[in-house]
Amino acid sequence: MTEGGGLPPSGGLLVVGEVVTDIVARHGSGLVHGTDTAARIDTLPGGAGANVACWAARSGCRDVTLLARAGAGSAAWHREALERAGVRPLLALDTEVPTATVIALVDRSAERTFLTDSGAVLRLAPDDFSPSMLDGVAHLHISGYLLFAATSRATALLALRSARRRGIPVSVDPASAGFLAELGAGRFLEFAEGADLLLPNADEAERLTGLPEPADAAAKLSRQFPEVVVTLGERGALLAAGGAVTARVAAPPVDGPVDSTGAGDAFTGGFLAARLAGADAAAAAAAGCRAGAEAVATVGGRPPPP
Repeated sequence: MTEGGGLPPSGGLLVVGEVVTDIVARHGSGLVHGTDTAARIDTLPGGAGANVACWAARSGCRDVTLLARAGAGSAAWHREALERAGVRPLLALDTEVPTATVIALVDRSAERTFLTDSGAVLRLAPDDFSPSMLDGVAHLHISGYLLFAATSRATALLALRSARRRGIPVSVDPASAGFLAELGAGRFLEFAEGADLLLPNADEAERLTGLPEPADAAAKLSRQFPEVVVTLGERGALLAAGGAVTARVAAPPVDGPVDSTGAGDAFTGGFLAARLAGADAAAAAAAGCRAGAEAVATVGGRPPPP
């Protein structure tokens, strides 16, 4: 980060993360065990890293690149979707396993429950990354999903170390409270060490610290990471640095949310785009909240088509 908390106002964003095929099932009633439940079902491109990249492009970042791994059968579809969104795709092809798939069950309150088949995501290999991918990059963002398995973790850490050697700021999104519980908070924090910015949601912040109050969790995490932003859904976000909460940002109201899938990714994309444009942390968080509000009014985790 540059002095005053802003990122350089030039240079690109590299996201090292994932593409996922999302099957979004919106059901107006409770799930009925053992029989049918009526739902509206869409098959859409998704994935936390890809979503962040697309929302960053939507939010004004003109140079966004995504490194991810996709199954050969759907790689072309994912590549085309990223290009339409203004993202440069660097997709490593996997001929042995398919692209990751997530079934998102979305209830009438727009809250979602995920069933996840990680597929090619966790097979992103160190050979898929090259330090030259950082040429012209002003910020590296790493999807925390990659830290949950050995092969993809080695790739994420290689990218993180390469960025640090070049003085490029790095952000990490913890990605999943459920997977954090399996991995363990201590191991995740060890893997994420060296990042300049941590972007957990409230549940992830609690998992990482054991503290149920988001402000307390954010303050604790900011003793390990220079900057922490905890997203709170419809309650906005709070920022912490140096062991203390430094700002609280409200989210704009949303009339009739339809799907919260990808709302946190939208926040991250909006936040990073604003920082790359020179905004301070509070203004960037406000931009992130606006992107998140737009996301919950849209089915799936990506911005609506231009």
